[in-house]
Amino acid sequence: MPAASIDRRKSRSDSGEHVRFTCSRRLEARLQRLGWRLVAGCDEVGRGSLLGPLYAAAVILDPGRPVRGIDDSKKLAPAERERLAAEIRRTSIAYHITSVTSAEVDAINVYQASRQAMIRALSALVPAPGFILTDAMPLSPPGGEPFPIPHRAVIHGDARSVSIAAASILAKVERDAHLTELDRRYPLYQLAKNKGYGTPQHLEALRRHGPCPEHRRTFDPVKSYLLPLFPFQPASPVNDGSEAFASASGAPDS
Repeated sequence: MPAASIDRRKSRSDSGEHVRFTCSRRLEARLQRLGWRLVAGCDEVGRGSLLGPLYAAAVILDPGRPVRGIDDSKKLAPAERERLAAEIRRTSIAYHITSVTSAEVDAINVYQASRQAMIRALSALVPAPGFILTDAMPLSPPGGEPFPIPHRAVIHGDARSVSIAAASILAKVERDAHLTELDRRYPLYQLAKNKGYGTPQHLEALRRHGPCPEHRRTFDPVKSYLLPLFPFQPASPVNDGSEAFASASGAPDS
């Protein structure tokens, strides 16, 4: 069976019908039967946020050390995500987490930033994967140079593939921790609660105080509230999120 045929089923969610997916190793097992021993999952988080970096993670899970409870990170409670992230880091063959700053998101657009973050995370995996599953993101740009590793963009991948779901958990836990840190610098926006997304409280703070340096200035409604001077001083220094935060060894990038 050709690799491109591993995910031909169409979702019926576009018609309004609710579709339930089961997160499993079905796709990974099929690829391994086809000869790809090391299968990586990759996902990003923070694409729809108004503020802060976009994060991506890539992970090669060890089939001999399964982690129970892995699912789409959006379905999991924070404490469960953190528990699973620690277990994934401990048992995986390789993983890497990286981020793209809000300034880079503005410079190249959020779609391209998502692709670049995924590629950076995947390129840092040691050993390199033989095949990659992504959450609906083609790694080869239209008309551009093909990505060197075979891959498949899986619709609803974080709800269907345990490898993609594991990557989503790693990226989500890392980004949430960074937004909690940013909350101490920019407390008016309640970032520890909303993680940079456009909640009513965040939008009201944006309306009253204008954007901070971490807001994505090409996003609506942020660009409508740009002010010549920012009306408050940050409380303390904070990492700007431009560095990768973890590698397969568990040590921070230098």
